[in-house]
Amino acid sequence: MRARRESDRGYRVGARLIGDRRRARRFVSTVAVLGLGTLLARHRGYHLGGRTVVRCRRDHLFRTIWIPGASLKSIRLGAARLQWCPVGHHWSLVTPVREGALDTRARQQAELIRDTWIP
Repeated sequence: MRARRESDRGYRVGARLIGDRRRARRFVSTVAVLGLGTLLARHRGYHLGGRTVVRCRRDHLFRTIWIPGASLKSIRLGAARLQWCPVGHHWSLVTPVREGALDTRARQQAELIRDTWIP
């Protein structure tokens, strides 16, 4: 077994630092992209980042937790999510709804039905 040299240890430390920098850059990039997407969606009238009104494929409205880049009770599929619809009691793709596009009756209907906080 050969003895370790100081330069071997220094190289490994340097390689680890380079890997850590790449990982940090990737993390910061991901957070920036998700943040920018959330800001653009909010600018377009969607209320993302909390209790959001969503519509399932059978046209049911309800409120759910919608956090960009994270999901505890749904499967993310781009702008839609596969989630349990508490109104029709079925699995469906749900998409956020612009709250400004809803009339008063539809908004009240969505307020009445809320899914669970955690599955």
